[in-house]
Parts: sequence; C-alpha cells; structure tokens
Amino acid sequence: MHIAFIGFGEAARAFTASLKEAGVESFTAYDIKQGTPAGTDVEKAAAEVGVALADGPVAAIDGADWIIAAVTAASSLEAAQSVEGGLTDEQVYVDINSVSAKRKQDTAALVRNKGARYVDMAVMAPVHPRGHKTPVLIAGDQQGDITGALTDYAFAWRSVGAEEGAATSIKMIRSLFVKGLEAITVQAIAAAREAGCYDEVYQSLSGSYDMLGWPEFGEYEFERIMRHGVRRAAEMRESANSMRELGFANGGALADAIASLHDEIGQLGCTVPEGGGLAEIADTVLNARKTGAK
Repeated sequence: MHIAFIGFGEAARAFTASLKEAGVESFTAYDIKQGTPAGTDVEKAAAEVGVALADGPVAAIDGADWIIAAVTAASSLEAAQSVEGGLTDEQVYVDINSVSAKRKQDTAALVRNKGARYVDMAVMAPVHPRGHKTPVLIAGDQQGDITGALTDYAFAWRSVGAEEGAATSIKMIRSLFVKGLEAITVQAIAAAREAGCYDEVYQSLSGSYDMLGWPEFGEYEFERIMRHGVRRAAEMRESANSMRELGFANGGALADAIASLHDEIGQLGCTVPEGGGLAEIADTVLNARKTGAK
C-alpha cells in the first residue's frame, strides 16, 4: 500500500503515524504551504515521520494506491483539481475533508471522470490519539478491495450508504450541535465575566447541567476554540452550506454565527494559561480581545 496525502496538516500526520504502526510503509505528500515561510512546520513534520514531500500534487500521487485528501474545508475541491491530471483508474481518492454533501458530490464527479474511485470519509472525533483508528463513516465507492483494506489496516469504519455525501452530511449536522455548544458555552462564560456575574451564572449552569462535568467541560470548550477556532470556523461555514442545501428557511445563519465566534477567538492566537481555571481562561480571551495581545 502506497498512500499519498494532499495536505499534510494535523489529520494527515496523525494518520501517517498510526498507519505506519498498522503496516503501511510507503507514503508521499504535498502541502500547498511547501516552500513558504509557513511551510517550515510541514517540512519538519514530514521529515520526523519519514514522509517524502513531492514537488507538486501530481508528483505526490504518482504510483499511489490511495490518495487521502486532508486540506482545509475551503480548499477541498481545489485539492482534487490539483491532482486531476495524474489520477488513474487504479487509484482510490479518499476525501476526509469536512465539507457539505454538494461539495463532496462535485469532487466525486471530478475524480470519477478520470477513472479513479471516490470514498466520502467523515472523521467523527479528534484524530489524536487514535490517528486513522478514530471512528469514521464512509460512503461512495465500497468495492471489496476498499473495504478489505479498511479492515486490514484497522480503520474504525462504518458504511452509511453508497451515495457520496451521506457520510459528510452526518458530520456537518452533528457539527452544528457540537461546535454550537462550544460557541454558546464560551460566549456565555466570557459574557458573565465581563458583566461581573460569573459566580451566579456558573452556579446556575453547573447546577442545571451538572451531567456535563463542570468546570472541566467549560475549560475544554474554551481550549478547542482557542486552539482550533480558525479551522473549525471553516468547517462550520460548510455546515452552513449544508443547511442551505437542505432548504432551511434561515439558510445557514446559525452555523455562520457559530463560525464567526470560532474564527474571532481562533484568530486571537491566545492559549490556555498554565494552571488556570475556567474564570482565568475566560479572562485570557477577554483580555486578548481588548488588547490584541496573544
């Protein structure tokens, strides 16, 4: 098995490490950041895990059995277009990007037009610490060699149908809840600190929703947005597209609002203070918003 990654960020790196443990020995990759100041991290990470970086996307997929597309949500179709000239009928294009069903259907059409097969894969939990063994849903092409490889290499996979877009739809709708809960928790706690009523609000929330496990729950919600807000905002914009595709009267307004808050806090670049509790974490975000300091 030779796997090529288009995009070598967090997901691709986590998959590489665990797939090596599962017996995959041959990897190549291409990331659009290569050759730029932002690409230093990509090049260092690839060297650490022994992945050869190709000069371009078509070169990266040359001879690959599977191509795993793991780019930002906004670039998912462009990633497929970048390798279009090198796709063959012997390859499988595994699209793990968090995008709307329509985006995956458009990508599938492009890939299949070149004879390659297409798998819509939705990664349903953080990729650390399990890497490719993180639970995934799949849709699209599922011939025996594809499902056999998923099983042989210990993917935690489950099929949700043959129509591409079926897997990503589940993730996009679920993300509306998960990332919406993060956004509303972070804004409510930050607003309580700003208004000087934190103790009252915290006692009410932790009492009414004790099953969530306060204060650790709130601290985790802040950490996710502070660390991954920009990337998660891009995913929520795709969730908004999903809502529009489904014909909801308000379109993707809710998901767009959730994306805006994730993006705002993620752009601050601040981190969870060492040893800080929920109140201190909220203050860190508030201070960064006011001063622009990271």
